[in-house]
Amino acid sequence: MSAATSPVSTSSRAAAGPPSSASSPPRHKVPWTTRLKRDRSLLIMVAPAVLLLAVFAYVPMLGNVVAWQDYSPYVGILQSPFVGWANFERIFTNPLFLDAVLNTLIITAFQLVFFFPVPIVLALLLNSVLTPGLRTTIQSIVYLPHFFSWVIVVTIFQQIFGGAGLVASRLREAGYSGFDLMTNPDTFLLLITAQSVWKDAGWGIIIFLAALATVDPQLYEASVVDGAGRWRRMWHVTLPALRPVIILLLILRLGDALTVGFEQLILQRGAVGTEVAEVLDTFVYYQGVVNGDWAFAAAAGLVKGLVSLALVLGANKLAHLVGEAGVYQKA
Repeated sequence: MSAATSPVSTSSRAAAGPPSSASSPPRHKVPWTTRLKRDRSLLIMVAPAVLLLAVFAYVPMLGNVVAWQDYSPYVGILQSPFVGWANFERIFTNPLFLDAVLNTLIITAFQLVFFFPVPIVLALLLNSVLTPGLRTTIQSIVYLPHFFSWVIVVTIFQQIFGGAGLVASRLREAGYSGFDLMTNPDTFLLLITAQSVWKDAGWGIIIFLAALATVDPQLYEASVVDGAGRWRRMWHVTLPALRPVIILLLILRLGDALTVGFEQLILQRGAVGTEVAEVLDTFVYYQGVVNGDWAFAAAAGLVKGLVSLALVLGANKLAHLVGEAGVYQKA
């Protein structure tokens, strides 16, 4: 081929443009039987987990029918009379239930502002530690409290901040009156948030550190070449890499908004009073298990589950609006 023909052929290909989608072979939907044979190994592997989930999570949901009954465990579900929506009417006219909802929302909102960002900050700080040995030591220290039970955590705080604790004893020795943080309703919100931060913030950074590990180092090198300092690299490289994970965890946290630490609160409920420590989970427990009003407690738990589902769906929709995948992709 002569050199003169080369530009002509090149210009002809350029004029023709990219191949049209009509020329590409059509995509055929794979039959479900073919997919079943193709993925049978994966299906067999996941079958035990699905079975456990069905037996211990979905089958018990059928018991929610007691929310529409005057249920008694002595006669069973089949013999208990139906009362329609009477239990739900009792819920929304019960001031104790409304107080429990208010306390739950206050605790959730407070911890969302002051606890949720802590693992992100810790992950950023650990990511900036250059010495691997020092990073591993810090990680081990901040992870450790996660493996303590809430009984141990509350006991430790009692020994430090209680009326006979370390801080109060030192204040009395110095001539002050001392204090008892563990029985003060005015500071209970700060107390349980501090306990949650100390116990679980270190464990929460695992996901964020995993997300930071996927960031291409060339992005940091390019930003340094462009003259970006440490703060600009964090703002323009690190935080955008964490954004999908932050939004995903925020959605899951909103879905879990009405479920605050049951064990943590029930251990301290008697010390500060029900006015500040009664939440939905403790309310359902005392109404259903302690007082034996099973139908009323089931109705309260069902309302809580439906509201949590609505929060997840709403937050996921907002994630789609801002261009994130959220918990699941749009259909």
